[in-house]
Amino acid sequence: MRLDELPTSDRIEDRRGLPVGRAGLGIGTIIVLGLIGWALGVDPRVLIGGAEMISQSGQTQQQSEVSTGAPSDEMGRFVSAILGSTEAEWTDVFAQVGQTYKPPTLVMFSGATQSGCGFAKAAMGPFYCPIDQKVYLDTSFFQDLEKRFGACNVGSKTCQFSKAYVIAHEIGHHVQNQLGLLPQVQEAQRAMGKADANSLQVRVELQADCLAGVWANRGQAKWRFIEPGDVESALQTASAIGDDRLQRKTQGYVVPDAFTHGTSAQRTQWFITGLKSGALASCDTFASAQR
Repeated sequence: MRLDELPTSDRIEDRRGLPVGRAGLGIGTIIVLGLIGWALGVDPRVLIGGAEMISQSGQTQQQSEVSTGAPSDEMGRFVSAILGSTEAEWTDVFAQVGQTYKPPTLVMFSGATQSGCGFAKAAMGPFYCPIDQKVYLDTSFFQDLEKRFGACNVGSKTCQFSKAYVIAHEIGHHVQNQLGLLPQVQEAQRAMGKADANSLQVRVELQADCLAGVWANRGQAKWRFIEPGDVESALQTASAIGDDRLQRKTQGYVVPDAFTHGTSAQRTQWFITGLKSGALASCDTFASAQR
């Protein structure tokens, strides 16, 4: 994958290496402070209030230490280039339908961090939070792609495009949110049983795969950044993180009703659909009979 001509983005919060803290006090802490206050004859509210002030002070200090803008290290530059290219392409696509694209912020972190959707851990993998409209990425996930999931050939340059696909997929969720789709899905899921809600979520995820393909198609037409083996690597990644393959790997059997992202075949199919068409209209996974 060639990055030299891609535009870069400064909509990045670099929280890597920062100490991790949760907002607020846990119920266990509150109970302990209450007991201490009772034993010492001190109003527990005073102790709890003081602890909350310290906690909030720590959070404020951590926020002030967050580096914003395009990071200067190799991984930071890579993420900035992929994010910048998605901003350019989706701005064009939205303009074509008379809308304005408002890019998200991407948060790079290590281990764990606080998000608008709750406490984020590396084990969760990359995700998009529609509440604060940020993508959260612990880049150690890319090592898992290569070594744990076998999603691309370890050390291969083509793995870069696999990583770009992962980022573009999460940006696809932001596109869905900007189009008003995610709120509609969440509303519908609240009235559904678990299996039906999962089935609807699969369609959301497959559409994000398709949108990643649209980004790749349009980016290739503009910057010619795809090199031999890149597409095959992305398809290998899409297949490696299909629900059926992951379930077989982790539990030895498949439970279709528990799928939330789609099978390996579905994920590769929808990425290819977007890659071939380069058109937003081709990504209507909700109207499709594809299961």
